[in-house]
Parts: sequence; C-alpha cells; structure tokens
Amino acid sequence: MKKESKKAKPFVKWVGGKGQLLNQLKELIPEKYNTYYEPFLGGGAMFYELSPKKSHLNDVNKTLIATYQLIKDDTESLVRKLSSLEKKYLSIGNQDDRKNYYYKIRDEYNSLNNGEFKKSLYFIFLNRTTFNGMYRENSKGHFNVPIGSYKNPRILDKENLLLVSEALRGVKLSSTSYIDSVKNAKKGDFVYFDPPYYPLSTTSSFTTYSKDNFLEKEQLELRDLFIKLNKDGVLVMLSNSNTEFIKKAYKDFKQTEVMANRMINAKSDKRGKISEIVITNY
Repeated sequence: MKKESKKAKPFVKWVGGKGQLLNQLKELIPEKYNTYYEPFLGGGAMFYELSPKKSHLNDVNKTLIATYQLIKDDTESLVRKLSSLEKKYLSIGNQDDRKNYYYKIRDEYNSLNNGEFKKSLYFIFLNRTTFNGMYRENSKGHFNVPIGSYKNPRILDKENLLLVSEALRGVKLSSTSYIDSVKNAKKGDFVYFDPPYYPLSTTSSFTTYSKDNFLEKEQLELRDLFIKLNKDGVLVMLSNSNTEFIKKAYKDFKQTEVMANRMINAKSDKRGKISEIVITNY
C-alpha cells in the first residue's frame, strides 16, 4: 500500500484559520476547476489541503505574503536564523527577561520595512510567542499583541517549512486588494473567499488582521464581487459568520451551515461550538 505523502500545514497560527473545518469544507469543494484563487490567504490551511495544480494566493498583509515568498525562495536561510532565535529565546529562564526580549523584538519588527528578511523572521517568532497566536495591527499598522504565556514555544518547525516551500512551487503570490487578486479569474476557475467575518454582535471586536476594517460596507462590496464572478462563470465559495446580515446579503445563493470551535474569546466560558455559514454558487 502506497504511503500518502505528508502535507504542509500552516506555518503561522491565524485567527479564523480553517484547519478544524477542512473535513466539512472539503465536502463543498467543486469536483473540477482550473486555477485556484484564495484572496484572503491567512494561514493557508485550505490551500495545503487541496494542493491545487495552479494557484494564485493573496493577502492584504504584506509581511505575511513576504514571509510566504521567503519560505518559497530561501527556506534554508530562514531555518538557520529561526533556529538561532529559538535557542536564544528558550535559553532565557527568567520570565521578565523573556518579556523584555519579546517587546524588544516587537518594537524592532514594527520599525522594519515589508520585504526585509528580518521582518519575516520576526513575524514567525512573534506569531509563535504572542498571546493566542493572534495577529492584530493598530491604526498605525503596528503589531500590538502582548506576549503569550508559553513555557517552551516551538518557534522553528523545519520539516513543515520545507513542506510549505515545496507546496508553493509554481504558485503566484500577491499582496493586493482581494478585488484585484481575482481580476484574471475566468470561467471554470475556483475562488475561495475567507474574509474577516462579520461580527456576531457589537462586542465582537476582532474583525481585522490589519489597520483596515472590514464591516458592513466592505462585506457588501465583497458580495457584489461574488455576484460578478458568478456571472462570469467562476466557481465561488465563501465562509462567514452565520448572521442574518450575511444570510440576507447572499440570499440568492446556496448556504450551508458548518460548526466550528471558537477559541479566541478571552473568557473560557464563551468558547465552544459556533455556527458558521458557507456560501456557494454551484
């Protein structure tokens, strides 16, 4: 019996990542399609699972895409530097000293330009050591999440980074608006939208991974693009919160409920199973 080759998995923790939902989502994927588009890439769990032959992956977070590009082009250097960073961090026994080191790295990260090797290096380091693995930016575009309480965080996963690099071979990467990222999508292509979700309530504050918000106006602009792609014969699938606003916005399309675990609420009693909605035009 032929052993199944190991698949890459997300190299970053990402709020709203689709890892836990893959079994449910795979049931809703079209059987055949040409080029795969993912305009809100994030951690990329769906991409790794599908392993499409042709892909265009995009995210508005320029550092995230620069890090994908670095893994694709120069995994060796990244692994070497991450290994050094991990050893240095884990060798710091005192929690206060670790905190100081974390915030020093965070400050330097925020001072670096997108595309710099060191920024992508620190991006992974911060993601593995920050509170809940969250990525959040303030209005100035600065990463502002505090340190997490991990005793021995795994900062380097060499095996997976090599698998990610392999998965990215021949893939087109971009960091532009989600609208521009699908402008070349044509009949028979497949677009999977996984945008920042519409808030379940007025207290659901986490709607963005960057300094730009994604609320009613932006959700309806995305809906309009969904309609346009549908008219062009593109296969489209979209994940979002199971709210009346979203269901009404996509009332003309197929809607399927899936159940996910909510893990980012600060109060443990507010975590648990939550209903999400998947919209498809096929």
